[in-house]
Amino acid sequence: MSIVCIANQKGGVGKTTTAVNLAAGLARRGQRVLLLDLDIQGSATAMLGAARDAAAATVAECLVQERPILDVVQPTSTDGLKLAPAGERLAVVDIALASAMAREQVLKRCLASALPHFDHVIVDTAPYLGLLTMNALVAADHVLVPVSCEYLPILGLKLFGETLARIRATLGAPCEVLGYLLTMYDQREKITVEIEEILRRNFGAAVFPHPIRINTRHKAAPSHRKTIFEYEGEGGRGRRDYEQLTDDVLARMGVRAEQSFARLLDDAEPRAAAPARRRKTARAAR
Repeated sequence: MSIVCIANQKGGVGKTTTAVNLAAGLARRGQRVLLLDLDIQGSATAMLGAARDAAAATVAECLVQERPILDVVQPTSTDGLKLAPAGERLAVVDIALASAMAREQVLKRCLASALPHFDHVIVDTAPYLGLLTMNALVAADHVLVPVSCEYLPILGLKLFGETLARIRATLGAPCEVLGYLLTMYDQREKITVEIEEILRRNFGAAVFPHPIRINTRHKAAPSHRKTIFEYEGEGGRGRRDYEQLTDDVLARMGVRAEQSFARLLDDAEPRAAAPARRRKTARAAR
């Protein structure tokens, strides 16, 4: 079981796109996934088409009242992927958390009962290092940092790294950097090449080997309330990029990506075809 926080204090770097599509990619591999929307804008909630009901409880109420996150979990159109939606009150939750006991660990307590029900929890965060994001980092096992291929997002990485180090040192949080993900990648632009060189020089193997390339489909999919896997056809560039990221994330977390992909193929094949493919694979292995 793993909790992965998608975080960067700079906005517009592809956090929500990555959170939604990574969560969907993991679910497509047969994993049980919860996407937890901690962004006050509620973009992940909107992308997954959650019903807007002002009276319905959301993550905000769970945090303020210290209720189990399971109380607000909703299904999505992707099998195996559940959503804990953001709500309008999330914008003022930081104020409520300020007076809470062990305020940096409220989310961890609210999540505890949900963990046995999922293989992965993906947490989308707001573009600032307030108490909400602090709670996400304290609860997480890993943090994935999207970095768009621009100059400004690079400037905040040092501050983010220092903040994460303080959280680990003072609060005993286990959160480790899973990797830095280059987004909005366009190799035709000189700035892209320069940013990639800076990242790889400073963070080495911590930078994911495969970037998320710039793609208008990523901009269009949210307006249709769809993940990239639902919106873009087989073989599409955006779809391939997030399939690759799913492989890379599973590999870094110690999950055998090839086994998960084999499970995905089994689910996609007719029932009679899957055993035949497995027999063929076994003969080839011998």
